[in-house]
Amino acid sequence: MGTGSSILSYIVSKFLDKKNILTADINLTAVKLAKKKGFNAIKTNLFEKITGNFDLITFNAPYLPEDFREPKSSQLATTGGKRGDEISLKFLRQAKKHLNKNGKVFLLISSLTPMDKINKFHPKIVARKKLYLENLLILEILP
Repeated sequence: MGTGSSILSYIVSKFLDKKNILTADINLTAVKLAKKKGFNAIKTNLFEKITGNFDLITFNAPYLPEDFREPKSSQLATTGGKRGDEISLKFLRQAKKHLNKNGKVFLLISSLTPMDKINKFHPKIVARKKLYLENLLILEILP
């Protein structure tokens, strides 16, 4: 989910055949790029056009709080809502319905993202990286 440059799909493709990887993004440019790289890609707003269940779902979510100074052209990729967590929360609620029994969800967010509501999904921080004024966190969420 949120395939962007397809970097996560590329890494997964080292372990799985590309035909077993579905990439999705709301941004048509990202979808076209993923297709050009040989991935099955669809344009969708989160799980709107996705059917079926998966063993692994990843999301590099837009996670920053709304900032009206930011150009509209980049807000789609960076802004996660007024607080910054709204899109991640919507994703987590929807992902549970598309996860196989022993499947896992990994969500990349920022230390700038409010965690109070995300913590209700009992995430486990599996990786952390300092980047400028924030820490990027990869959360693992089990069914």
